[in-house]
Amino acid sequence: MRTALIALVWLVVASSAVVAADPEIQVEDSLGRKLVLSQPAMRVVSLAPHLTEVVFAAGAGDQLVGAVAYSDYPKAAQAVPRVGSYDNVSVESLVALNPDLVLAWYSGNGPELIKRVESLGLNVFVFESKTMESVAESLRVVGTLTGNETTAAAAADAFLQQLSHLRDTYSTRQEISMYYQIWDEPLMTLNGDHLISDVVKLCGGRNVFADSPVLVSRISVESVIRADPQVIIASGMGEARPEWLDDWRKWTSMTAVKNKQLYFVPPDVLQRHTPRIIEGATLMCEKLQLARQFYGQKTGDQVAE
Repeated sequence: MRTALIALVWLVVASSAVVAADPEIQVEDSLGRKLVLSQPAMRVVSLAPHLTEVVFAAGAGDQLVGAVAYSDYPKAAQAVPRVGSYDNVSVESLVALNPDLVLAWYSGNGPELIKRVESLGLNVFVFESKTMESVAESLRVVGTLTGNETTAAAAADAFLQQLSHLRDTYSTRQEISMYYQIWDEPLMTLNGDHLISDVVKLCGGRNVFADSPVLVSRISVESVIRADPQVIIASGMGEARPEWLDDWRKWTSMTAVKNKQLYFVPPDVLQRHTPRIIEGATLMCEKLQLARQFYGQKTGDQVAE
Protein backbone atom coordinates (compact mmCIF):
# COMPACT_ATOMS: atom_id res chain seq x y z
CA MET A 1 0.00 0.00 0.00
CA ARG A 2 2.80 2.40 0.96
CA THR A 3 4.64 1.58 -2.30
CA ALA A 4 1.51 2.28 -4.35
CA LEU A 5 1.01 5.62 -2.56
CA ILE A 6 4.59 6.69 -3.25
CA ALA A 7 4.18 5.75 -6.92
CA LEU A 8 0.99 7.83 -7.14
CA VAL A 9 2.73 10.85 -5.58
CA TRP A 10 5.59 10.60 -8.09
CA LEU A 11 3.09 10.36 -10.96
CA VAL A 12 1.38 13.58 -9.85
CA VAL A 13 4.73 15.35 -9.47
CA ALA A 14 5.92 14.16 -12.86
CA SER A 15 2.70 15.30 -14.52
CA SER A 16 3.05 18.72 -12.93
CA ALA A 17 6.62 18.94 -14.18
CA VAL A 18 5.50 18.23 -17.75
CA VAL A 19 2.93 21.05 -17.59
CA ALA A 20 5.44 23.45 -16.09
CA ALA A 21 8.02 22.53 -18.72
CA ASP A 22 5.82 23.57 -21.65
CA PRO A 23 8.27 25.50 -23.85
CA GLU A 24 7.94 29.24 -24.21
CA ILE A 25 7.54 30.68 -27.70
CA GLN A 26 10.91 32.08 -28.75
CA VAL A 27 11.31 33.69 -32.18
CA GLU A 28 14.01 35.99 -33.59
CA ASP A 29 12.84 39.02 -35.56
CA SER A 30 14.41 40.69 -38.61
CA LEU A 31 16.64 42.82 -36.36
CA GLY A 32 18.09 39.72 -34.73
CA ARG A 33 16.22 40.28 -31.46
CA LYS A 34 14.60 37.40 -29.61
CA LEU A 35 10.96 37.75 -28.61
CA VAL A 36 9.72 35.41 -25.88
CA LEU A 37 6.03 34.78 -25.24
CA SER A 38 4.73 32.55 -22.46
CA GLN A 39 1.77 31.56 -24.65
CA PRO A 40 0.40 32.27 -28.15
CA ALA A 41 -0.68 35.87 -28.69
CA MET A 42 -4.46 36.26 -28.67
CA ARG A 43 -4.65 40.05 -29.17
CA VAL A 44 -2.54 41.14 -32.11
CA VAL A 45 -2.10 44.59 -33.67
CA SER A 46 -0.56 45.04 -37.12
CA LEU A 47 1.25 48.28 -38.00
CA ALA A 48 1.37 47.69 -41.77
CA PRO A 49 -1.24 46.68 -44.36
CA HIS A 50 0.89 43.80 -45.64
CA LEU A 51 1.37 42.44 -42.11
CA THR A 52 -2.40 42.50 -41.66
CA GLU A 53 -2.70 40.37 -44.76
CA VAL A 54 -0.03 37.97 -43.51
CA VAL A 55 -1.88 37.56 -40.21
CA PHE A 56 -5.02 36.47 -42.05
CA ALA A 57 -3.08 34.21 -44.41
CA ALA A 58 -1.43 32.53 -41.40
CA GLY A 59 -4.84 31.72 -39.91
CA ALA A 60 -4.80 34.34 -37.15
CA GLY A 61 -7.35 36.79 -38.50
CA ASP A 62 -9.69 36.27 -35.55
CA GLN A 63 -6.86 37.28 -33.19
CA LEU A 64 -6.24 40.61 -34.93
CA VAL A 65 -7.71 43.40 -32.79
CA GLY A 66 -6.09 46.40 -34.48
CA ALA A 67 -4.57 47.48 -37.79
CA VAL A 68 -3.53 50.59 -39.73
CA ALA A 69 -5.16 52.40 -42.65
CA TYR A 70 -5.26 50.62 -46.03
CA SER A 71 -5.43 47.22 -44.34
CA ASP A 72 -8.06 46.23 -46.89
CA TYR A 73 -7.26 42.62 -47.77
CA PRO A 74 -8.87 40.20 -47.21
CA LYS A 75 -12.30 41.81 -46.93
CA ALA A 76 -12.55 40.84 -43.24
CA ALA A 77 -9.54 43.08 -42.53
CA GLN A 78 -11.63 46.16 -43.35
CA ALA A 79 -13.66 45.65 -40.15
CA VAL A 80 -10.61 45.60 -37.84
CA PRO A 81 -10.33 48.76 -35.62
CA ARG A 82 -7.75 51.29 -36.84
CA VAL A 83 -4.79 52.69 -34.91
CA GLY A 84 -3.76 55.32 -37.47
CA SER A 85 -1.53 54.84 -40.51
CA TYR A 86 1.74 52.93 -40.86
CA ASP A 87 3.74 56.16 -40.52
CA ASN A 88 1.46 57.89 -38.01
CA VAL A 89 0.27 55.44 -35.37
CA SER A 90 -2.03 56.64 -32.58
CA VAL A 91 -0.32 55.36 -29.45
CA GLU A 92 -3.47 56.03 -27.42
CA SER A 93 -5.59 53.86 -29.73
CA LEU A 94 -2.93 51.17 -29.71
CA VAL A 95 -2.70 51.00 -25.91
CA ALA A 96 -6.50 50.98 -25.56
CA LEU A 97 -6.63 47.70 -27.50
CA ASN A 98 -4.44 46.02 -24.87
CA PRO A 99 -2.48 43.90 -27.36
CA ASP A 100 -0.20 41.08 -26.28
CA LEU A 101 1.68 41.32 -29.59
CA VAL A 102 2.42 44.19 -32.00
CA LEU A 103 3.73 43.41 -35.50
CA ALA A 104 5.90 46.18 -36.97
CA TRP A 105 7.51 46.92 -40.36
CA TYR A 106 11.02 48.29 -39.94
CA SER A 107 11.48 50.35 -43.13
CA GLY A 108 7.87 51.55 -43.11
CA ASN A 109 7.18 52.27 -39.43
CA GLY A 110 10.74 53.38 -38.76
CA PRO A 111 12.97 52.80 -35.73
CA GLU A 112 11.65 55.79 -33.75
CA LEU A 113 8.04 54.62 -33.82
CA ILE A 114 9.07 51.07 -32.99
CA LYS A 115 11.07 52.25 -29.98
CA ARG A 116 8.15 54.36 -28.82
CA VAL A 117 5.77 51.38 -28.96
CA GLU A 118 8.28 49.20 -27.12
CA SER A 119 8.65 51.86 -24.42
CA LEU A 120 5.01 51.21 -23.56
CA GLY A 121 5.98 47.73 -22.39
CA LEU A 122 4.36 46.00 -25.38
CA ASN A 123 5.75 42.93 -27.15
CA VAL A 124 6.92 44.08 -30.59
CA PHE A 125 8.07 41.79 -33.40
CA VAL A 126 9.76 43.55 -36.32
CA PHE A 127 9.64 42.32 -39.93
CA GLU A 128 11.73 43.41 -42.92
CA SER A 129 11.32 41.16 -45.96
CA LYS A 130 14.05 41.39 -48.60
CA THR A 131 13.63 38.12 -50.46
CA MET A 132 10.70 36.12 -51.73
CA GLU A 133 11.56 33.32 -49.31
CA SER A 134 11.18 35.74 -46.42
CA VAL A 135 7.47 36.03 -47.23
CA ALA A 136 7.08 32.34 -46.47
CA GLU A 137 9.12 32.78 -43.32
CA SER A 138 6.86 35.63 -42.16
CA LEU A 139 3.87 33.29 -42.48
CA ARG A 140 5.57 30.65 -40.35
CA VAL A 141 6.63 33.19 -37.73
CA VAL A 142 3.14 34.64 -37.37
CA GLY A 143 1.79 31.09 -37.15
CA THR A 144 4.22 30.32 -34.32
CA LEU A 145 3.51 33.53 -32.44
CA THR A 146 -0.25 33.05 -32.62
CA GLY A 147 -0.52 29.28 -32.25
CA ASN A 148 -1.54 28.67 -35.86
CA GLU A 149 1.49 26.67 -36.98
CA THR A 150 -0.38 24.15 -39.15
CA THR A 151 -2.34 26.70 -41.19
CA ALA A 152 0.66 28.98 -41.56
CA ALA A 153 2.97 26.13 -42.62
CA ALA A 154 0.50 25.03 -45.30
CA ALA A 155 0.30 28.60 -46.65
CA ALA A 156 4.10 28.93 -46.62
CA ASP A 157 4.60 25.61 -48.42
CA ALA A 158 2.07 26.55 -51.12
CA PHE A 159 3.82 29.89 -51.61
CA LEU A 160 7.25 28.28 -51.93
CA GLN A 161 5.94 25.76 -54.44
CA GLN A 162 4.65 28.55 -56.68
CA LEU A 163 7.88 30.48 -56.19
CA SER A 164 9.94 27.47 -57.24
CA HIS A 165 7.89 27.13 -60.42
CA LEU A 166 8.43 30.78 -61.36
CA ARG A 167 12.16 30.60 -60.64
CA ASP A 168 12.58 27.44 -62.71
CA THR A 169 10.62 29.02 -65.56
CA TYR A 170 12.19 32.48 -65.81
CA SER A 171 15.30 33.15 -63.73
CA THR A 172 17.89 31.77 -66.16
CA ARG A 173 16.47 33.35 -69.30
CA GLN A 174 18.14 36.14 -71.23
CA GLU A 175 18.59 39.13 -68.94
CA ILE A 176 16.39 42.18 -69.53
CA SER A 177 17.28 45.55 -68.01
CA MET A 178 14.37 47.36 -66.43
CA TYR A 179 13.38 50.41 -64.43
CA TYR A 180 10.65 49.98 -61.82
CA GLN A 181 8.79 53.20 -61.04
CA ILE A 182 6.68 53.46 -57.91
CA TRP A 183 5.69 57.12 -58.27
CA ASP A 184 6.05 60.12 -60.57
CA GLU A 185 6.14 63.25 -58.40
CA PRO A 186 8.67 62.92 -57.01
CA LEU A 187 10.12 60.33 -59.34
CA MET A 188 10.79 57.27 -57.17
CA THR A 189 12.24 53.79 -57.54
CA LEU A 190 13.69 50.97 -55.41
CA ASN A 191 17.24 49.71 -54.99
CA GLY A 192 18.65 46.19 -55.06
CA ASP A 193 17.93 45.53 -51.37
CA HIS A 194 14.19 45.82 -51.85
CA LEU A 195 12.01 42.73 -52.15
CA ILE A 196 10.84 43.83 -55.61
CA SER A 197 14.42 43.64 -56.87
CA ASP A 198 14.35 39.99 -55.83
CA VAL A 199 11.24 39.62 -57.99
CA VAL A 200 13.11 41.26 -60.88
CA LYS A 201 15.94 38.70 -60.54
CA LEU A 202 13.40 35.90 -60.28
CA CYS A 203 12.01 36.99 -63.65
CA GLY A 204 15.44 37.15 -65.28
CA GLY A 205 15.60 40.94 -65.13
CA ARG A 206 18.13 43.50 -63.90
CA ASN A 207 17.14 46.55 -61.87
CA VAL A 208 19.06 49.46 -63.42
CA PHE A 209 18.96 51.27 -60.05
CA ALA A 210 20.04 48.29 -57.95
CA ASP A 211 23.12 50.19 -56.74
CA SER A 212 21.18 53.19 -55.45
CA PRO A 213 22.33 53.88 -51.84
CA VAL A 214 18.85 53.96 -50.26
CA LEU A 215 15.97 51.50 -50.30
CA VAL A 216 13.42 53.92 -51.78
CA SER A 217 15.19 56.45 -54.00
CA ARG A 218 14.23 59.79 -55.46
CA ILE A 219 15.74 60.04 -58.91
CA SER A 220 15.70 62.35 -61.92
CA VAL A 221 14.39 61.86 -65.44
CA GLU A 222 17.97 62.36 -66.63
CA SER A 223 19.20 59.41 -64.54
CA VAL A 224 16.57 57.13 -66.11
CA ILE A 225 17.55 58.32 -69.59
CA ARG A 226 21.21 57.59 -68.81
CA ALA A 227 20.34 54.12 -67.49
CA ASP A 228 18.40 53.48 -70.73
CA PRO A 229 16.44 50.38 -69.60
CA GLN A 230 14.94 47.96 -72.09
CA VAL A 231 11.69 47.95 -70.12
CA ILE A 232 9.84 50.35 -67.82
CA ILE A 233 7.36 48.86 -65.36
CA ALA A 234 5.23 51.14 -63.19
CA SER A 235 2.91 50.57 -60.28
CA GLY A 236 0.85 53.53 -59.07
CA MET A 237 -1.98 53.69 -56.56
CA GLY A 238 -4.63 51.22 -57.69
CA GLU A 239 -5.77 48.73 -60.28
CA ALA A 240 -5.66 51.23 -63.17
CA ARG A 241 -2.62 51.96 -65.28
CA PRO A 242 -1.29 55.36 -64.13
CA GLU A 243 -1.43 58.11 -66.73
CA TRP A 244 2.10 59.16 -65.89
CA LEU A 245 3.54 55.91 -67.20
CA ASP A 246 2.82 57.13 -70.71
CA ASP A 247 4.57 60.44 -70.03
CA TRP A 248 7.77 58.55 -70.85
CA ARG A 249 6.71 58.39 -74.50
CA LYS A 250 8.13 61.84 -75.17
CA TRP A 251 11.64 60.58 -74.45
CA THR A 252 11.90 58.79 -77.79
CA SER A 253 15.64 58.17 -77.58
CA MET A 254 15.17 55.67 -74.74
CA THR A 255 15.28 51.99 -75.68
CA ALA A 256 12.15 51.08 -73.72
CA VAL A 257 10.21 53.98 -75.21
CA LYS A 258 11.10 53.62 -78.86
CA ASN A 259 10.34 49.90 -78.62
CA LYS A 260 7.04 50.48 -76.75
CA GLN A 261 8.07 48.43 -73.73
CA LEU A 262 6.09 50.28 -71.05
CA TYR A 263 4.09 48.07 -68.69
CA PHE A 264 1.95 48.27 -65.57
CA VAL A 265 1.60 45.86 -62.62
CA PRO A 266 -1.01 46.64 -59.90
CA PRO A 267 0.82 47.66 -56.71
CA ASP A 268 -1.34 45.64 -54.30
CA VAL A 269 -0.07 42.35 -55.75
CA LEU A 270 3.57 43.39 -56.02
CA GLN A 271 4.42 46.02 -53.42
CA ARG A 272 2.90 44.23 -50.43
CA HIS A 273 5.12 41.59 -48.87
CA THR A 274 2.40 38.94 -48.74
CA PRO A 275 1.55 35.65 -50.46
CA ARG A 276 -0.18 37.68 -53.19
CA ILE A 277 3.21 38.89 -54.37
CA ILE A 278 3.31 35.64 -56.36
CA GLU A 279 0.52 37.12 -58.50
CA GLY A 280 2.54 40.29 -59.03
CA ALA A 281 5.72 38.32 -59.72
CA THR A 282 3.89 36.25 -62.33
CA LEU A 283 2.68 39.43 -64.05
CA MET A 284 6.17 40.95 -63.99
CA CYS A 285 7.73 37.78 -65.38
CA GLU A 286 5.14 37.74 -68.16
CA LYS A 287 5.88 41.39 -69.05
CA LEU A 288 9.63 40.78 -69.14
CA GLN A 289 9.09 37.67 -71.25
CA LEU A 290 7.10 39.73 -73.76
CA ALA A 291 10.01 42.16 -73.93
CA ARG A 292 12.50 39.29 -74.19
CA GLN A 293 10.60 37.85 -77.13
CA PHE A 294 10.34 41.27 -78.79
CA TYR A 295 14.06 42.00 -78.53
CA GLY A 296 14.88 38.43 -79.54
CA GLN A 297 12.80 38.72 -82.70
CA LYS A 298 14.31 42.13 -83.42
CA THR A 299 17.87 40.79 -83.29
CA GLY A 300 17.07 37.37 -84.69
CA ASP A 301 18.11 35.63 -81.46
CA GLN A 302 16.22 32.55 -80.35
CA VAL A 303 14.19 33.17 -77.19
CA ALA A 304 12.96 30.38 -74.90
CA GLU A 305 9.19 30.11 -74.65
